[in-house]
Amino acid sequence: MGWDAWLIFASFWVLFVTTPGPNAVNCIQNGMSPGFPMALWGVAAILTQATVFLLLSAAGITALIAEAPGVLAWLRGAGAIVLIGLGVRGLLMAGKPPPSIAPVARGIYLKALAVATINPKTVAGYLAAFTQFIRADQPVWSQMTAILPTALIITTLSYTGYTALGAALGKAALGAVFNT
Repeated sequence: MGWDAWLIFASFWVLFVTTPGPNAVNCIQNGMSPGFPMALWGVAAILTQATVFLLLSAAGITALIAEAPGVLAWLRGAGAIVLIGLGVRGLLMAGKPPPSIAPVARGIYLKALAVATINPKTVAGYLAAFTQFIRADQPVWSQMTAILPTALIITTLSYTGYTALGAALGKAALGAVFNT
């Protein structure tokens, strides 16, 4: 991967992971509730999902999904149903005090992993990344030596930033919501 192709990929990836979506909302929520150190388990889950998706994409799964639009439609539908369910749950829980149960790292990790994995934005982003940026005339794994660390570093910075934002605004935001 040449410098110009890497720069285009890195720019795409910055836009992809900094555009707010379900992962960003989950990171902000995690930062607000248990605080920054514990909430980083959510970022670790997103990085786990990103690594798996990147490796699967390099192995050719994105080409397979692109050729089977029914599978992609099913994945988008399943992701949308879960995200709608989370939204409805959020509406039903609005105005109620949060549970006093201390958050567990495993719970934060598993929830963030589920949100990241079924997120339609994620599936579409990986499809776009690998159908547009992987060159068929070059070995895939050699291109991954540039793509994988770039994607993971940018992803880490973005979602750590969202988590820090949630932690910084958490007490003020929760106070405002519960006073309302």
